[in-house]
Amino acid sequence: MSKSNLTRRGLLKTSVVAGAGVALPTIFTASSAAAFTNEPTGGSVTLGFNVPQTGPYADEGADELRAYELAVEHLNGGGDGGMMNTFSSNALQGNGILGKKVEFVTGDTQTKSDAARASAKSMIEKDGAIMITGGSSSGVAVAVQGLCQEAGVIFMAGLTHSNDTTGKDKKANGFRHFFNAYMSGAALAPVLEKLYGSDRKAYHLTADYTWGWTQEESIVASTEALGWETVNTVKTPLAATDFSSYIAPVLNSGADVLVLNHYGGNMVNSLTNAVQFGLREKQVNGKNFEIVVPLYSRLMAKGAGENVKGIHGSTNWHWSLQDDASKAFVKSFGEKYGFPPSQAAHTVYCQTLLYADACERAGTFNPCGVAEALEGFEFDGLGNGKTLYRADDHQCFKDVLVVRGKENPTSEFDLLEVVEVTPAAQVTYEPDHPMFAGGNLGSCNAGA
Repeated sequence: MSKSNLTRRGLLKTSVVAGAGVALPTIFTASSAAAFTNEPTGGSVTLGFNVPQTGPYADEGADELRAYELAVEHLNGGGDGGMMNTFSSNALQGNGILGKKVEFVTGDTQTKSDAARASAKSMIEKDGAIMITGGSSSGVAVAVQGLCQEAGVIFMAGLTHSNDTTGKDKKANGFRHFFNAYMSGAALAPVLEKLYGSDRKAYHLTADYTWGWTQEESIVASTEALGWETVNTVKTPLAATDFSSYIAPVLNSGADVLVLNHYGGNMVNSLTNAVQFGLREKQVNGKNFEIVVPLYSRLMAKGAGENVKGIHGSTNWHWSLQDDASKAFVKSFGEKYGFPPSQAAHTVYCQTLLYADACERAGTFNPCGVAEALEGFEFDGLGNGKTLYRADDHQCFKDVLVVRGKENPTSEFDLLEVVEVTPAAQVTYEPDHPMFAGGNLGSCNAGA
């Protein structure tokens, strides 16, 4: 169960890891010479769930928390076991992790990097969290991943789509299950060419932070390779709620496609403004004006309502998939909460199981042992088909979905339809690809 304060077993002393500048609790036990940060000594182990409970991505955060609670329930032997029953690894037995009951603490990232780091730091230092996971912003993910590297705990990234998370800002203690901006471009471009042709003029509105920058770069590169022209790229503040002043210039730009590199509430508001300005009814350059949302989610589609009909984008997972794993997860989540899970819920549930499974296979909570178990791990049965956790950059490689807003939805949840399952091979790139260059994975840090 969730708890805000933990009764720590054993003597705690705050110390500072050399060069890290982060105060960490050290457990003094008989094996203290080989200890690692927050080594569990009692009958339980604590995980830290750090999600946006306020801010523009709060809807995603709420669904992440639901999925985390479900994962903890399943790990502790409750419920129907969900995707533990379909996971290709058979290490998880429903008796916690390495026989210890799984407990958790939560924090609010506020979709702000500083707040997210402070929240994660508190969970590590005060609550004894041995693993931090969550988030719906790449800016947050990069910040918290860096903190976890310094602190000597594993970071299992939540919803982070920037190339930088497993590119220039990758860390040995960090792992990403979610797909990235390059993959969205690689999956979307062939579909966009088939639908709209190779002679298009695109105008980009882009969230002004790491995710938006790399999403824009990826879509510009993939569409210009088709022959599209990029008319303009305009950055918008993450805190913006009214995009009218950004939409108006599109009307006289000569563009016939608007690419909204926005997510969550930003996308709901910018798409709404674009429709209010009549863009979807316009004809430009002899063509119907089109809108593309590269990164989609069901929660965004629900927020945007009728405006999403016919609009294409990409997604990491969708609840309508009919593989055994997806059906098992949708059943578990639906029975507990009364509605289907989002892609955010799916990826954090997977990350929790993947972490627990790595601990079991490694036989330890030591983050370096866990990292070794995750690196190069090939698995199936978690809703995305065959998946690889690549050792070079700690990025998962799997199929990517291209989706569009349904014209005739049958319910408030039936808003997107899968139009293409892009095979993993089409979205795979070399570790030294220019969009991911400049970073150094470094060495695992076990902390104390």
